[in-house]
Amino acid sequence: MDHIAELPYYRVQREVTGLTQEIEMNARTMTLYSDRIVTKYREFLITEVFDMSFRRMGDEGGFFYLHTSTGVYPYMVEIDPRPFIRTFRQVASSRLK
Repeated sequence: MDHIAELPYYRVQREVTGLTQEIEMNARTMTLYSDRIVTKYREFLITEVFDMSFRRMGDEGGFFYLHTSTGVYPYMVEIDPRPFIRTFRQVASSRLK
């Protein structure tokens, strides 16, 4: 099945070894399909997703929140996720009809 939209996000991994701290940023992609949303380690059915929101942090990026029946999942993003959110809402509303 072809995807409808994608949202790049990243995960920050911090590792303290001895006297140093290493920071690794892992780029990932959230993918919207007509019936589900898929991240690297999770999959949510559209019917399980209540809403999405975004909180800007600083000049660039912020936190994207996926509100689901099992809780709220935060994802760090560098781009504005509003187009992804609009597309999700269109898909979700069309499934209700």
